[in-house]
Amino acid sequence: MKALVLAGGSGTRLRPITHTSAKQLVPVANKPVLFYGLEAIAETGIQEVGLVVGDTQAEIEAAVGDGSAFGLQVTYLRQRAPLGLAHGVLIARDFLGEEDFVMYLGDNFIVGGISGLVDRFAARRPAAQILLTKVGDPTQFGVAELDGQGRVVGLEEKPARPKSDLALVGVYLFSPAVHQAVAELKPSWRGELEITDAIQWLIEAGLEVESSVISGYWKDTGNVTDMLEVNRLVLESLEPRVEGRVDAASELVGRVVVEAGAVVERSRVVGPVIVGAGTLIRDSYVGPFTSVGAGCVVTGSELDYSIVLPSTSIAGVGRIESSLIGQHVEVTASVNTPRAHRLVLGDHSKVQIGT
Repeated sequence: MKALVLAGGSGTRLRPITHTSAKQLVPVANKPVLFYGLEAIAETGIQEVGLVVGDTQAEIEAAVGDGSAFGLQVTYLRQRAPLGLAHGVLIARDFLGEEDFVMYLGDNFIVGGISGLVDRFAARRPAAQILLTKVGDPTQFGVAELDGQGRVVGLEEKPARPKSDLALVGVYLFSPAVHQAVAELKPSWRGELEITDAIQWLIEAGLEVESSVISGYWKDTGNVTDMLEVNRLVLESLEPRVEGRVDAASELVGRVVVEAGAVVERSRVVGPVIVGAGTLIRDSYVGPFTSVGAGCVVTGSELDYSIVLPSTSIAGVGRIESSLIGQHVEVTASVNTPRAHRLVLGDHSKVQIGT
């Protein structure tokens, strides 16, 4: 079996971060979210991975390399535009050949891995196997309709009037039968080749499509709220470790990781928190569920429930919470100015300001 990992999306819901960075490389607990998926694939015993990439290919290729760090052999497959999940399968046709494969969306996060799912598919070998989970707003997802016996009878992508609250999770398993389905597809109203349409084709062709509803944790990390929630979840399992320097005037409470070269001075850090390599925390408070990347400087400030990417400086700004802050950012206090807000924001930013 092979794996197909889709990492070609533009990440519009994470702008302005994704104006300069691939959404699949935004870190969760200081590790790119894409890496969790690659590790989950490696745990199944699969070795050959096709990585579908778009305009951020160079950045992703620099981070992942040839895949050997994960025990994988990675082949890069260029997608000229984000034309749908099924289009990713279409361009991977030669790579996949006549083998079964698992398709994994590179910005998805699933607790517990996928080994059990892969083993079940290998034992039963349906034409397709999908994962479903209940969601609050099905209009944002591919949605499955089941009959009274729990069999999949219909699928629809982002329906205006959903027939159920069961959304497709971003992991699929396919036999080579899916290639014929994909070859028959026409673009949807969104101008994309939808994987839901391909699975529907298999159903209508009388081929077996299995599903299971997962009760574990799954997130599509496509927006800031979900990124912070996944960061929280990963940090929950953090094992405390201090490889950097913490002075006597500082206090570490609970599960805190201080990576090599990091320095904590006259500060209080309440875990779960990870402080990246070479980062300085001075005269500050860092609260639970916060990840501070490598090479950052945080002085005279408070951070809580946030993700700070590498090489960022935060100085004397009071309290920051529920925030995603990019790389090489400078956040400083404004001194002796009237009560006003001065904003320099990237395209498609969203700002909430208290009155």
